[in-house]
Amino acid sequence: MYTITKRMNDLVRCMNRYRAEQLAPLELKSCHAGYLLEICACPGISQEQLSRRIYANKSNVARQLATLEESGYVERRPGEEDRRVMEVYPTEKALAALPKIQGIMDHWEREVAGSLSDQERQRLTALLEDMTRRAEGLLEEQ
Repeated sequence: MYTITKRMNDLVRCMNRYRAEQLAPLELKSCHAGYLLEICACPGISQEQLSRRIYANKSNVARQLATLEESGYVERRPGEEDRRVMEVYPTEKALAALPKIQGIMDHWEREVAGSLSDQERQRLTALLEDMTRRAEGLLEEQ
C-alpha cells in the first residue's frame, strides 16, 4: 500500500549510507552535504531560511550548524540589518570541500539513474517536483 513511500525511503537510506562513507574522510556526516551545498550556494543565508530550504526543523539545523562551525566548515554571524537573525557563511574549508561534495552527489545520481534515458530522467524529475510541491502543501496546512 505504501509502495512509493517505501521505495523513496529505501533510496534515501541507501544514499545516506553512501554519502556517509564518501564524506567520512572530510569528517562530515551524510546530512552535512545538503547543508553545505545550500550554504555555499547562498552565503549569508539565515538559519531560518536554511531550515525551510532543506526541510529540517530549526533545532536540528542549529545543532548541525554548531557541528559544522566547530569543524571549521561554516561561520555564523548576526545579521547586518537584524542582529537577532543568525546568518551562515561558508569558510574556505567548505569552499575547498565543495567540489568533492558535488562530485559525490553527481556520482550517486549517475550510478543510480544510469539506466534511465534522458526522457525518463526528465519525467522522473517532473514527477518528484510535483510530489515535493504537494508535500510542501501538506506541511503548510499544519
